[in-house]
Amino acid sequence: MGEMVSYRSNGGSSEGYLALPADPGAPAVVVIQEYWGLVPHIVSLAERFADAGFVALAPDLYHGRQTTEPDEAGKLIMGLAMDQAAKDIAGAAAYLAERPETGGKVGAVGFCAGGSLALWSATLSDQVVASVGFYPVLPWERMRPDWSGYSGKSAVIHCSEGDGTSAAEGVQLARRSIEAAGGDCVLHDYPGTTHAFFNDDRPEVFDREAAASSWARTLDFFRKKLV
Repeated sequence: MGEMVSYRSNGGSSEGYLALPADPGAPAVVVIQEYWGLVPHIVSLAERFADAGFVALAPDLYHGRQTTEPDEAGKLIMGLAMDQAAKDIAGAAAYLAERPETGGKVGAVGFCAGGSLALWSATLSDQVVASVGFYPVLPWERMRPDWSGYSGKSAVIHCSEGDGTSAAEGVQLARRSIEAAGGDCVLHDYPGTTHAFFNDDRPEVFDREAAASSWARTLDFFRKKLV
């Protein structure tokens, strides 16, 4: 079992859920929440990454708040201060890079709103060299990413059919911008899926086959890029 830890965040401090693998010398991954907050599903994902051999830290971007109600979740994500979120995510990456179990390189993975934040993270932190966004939905205008930070870095985007597949303009903008910066970006489509198909706490949208495929691709990507 993991635990909540505090870490430095650009002069302040933040908290997150840390899960450690059984063996030392592990790659590190920042796990970024959906718009619900640091809910049990995200905690369980951090544990799954640890079981797969990663040091995983899920920052609490809402600083103690979470919800199961869509309307409240929408208010929380719309009220998220992007400058503070940037500090929390970059601080999480720095914390992982400095831990003795890791080799300095860090990946970031996120879901829904967190998918956009995970892709953004590689523009915020030199340590984040590989990012995975599951069905990213936050408009890039809220973050104003400096895509040039992707030079020499890599990204994967998992796209649901319900969100418009990889043809969606937001996904294509990210791909074009990452590639123009000198990074590489791979897009995966999952036919017949809806938004949040990876979330097994939501049986109305969960797609077992797509979740298994995207999980395997994510682990393979991180294992290749974080060595």
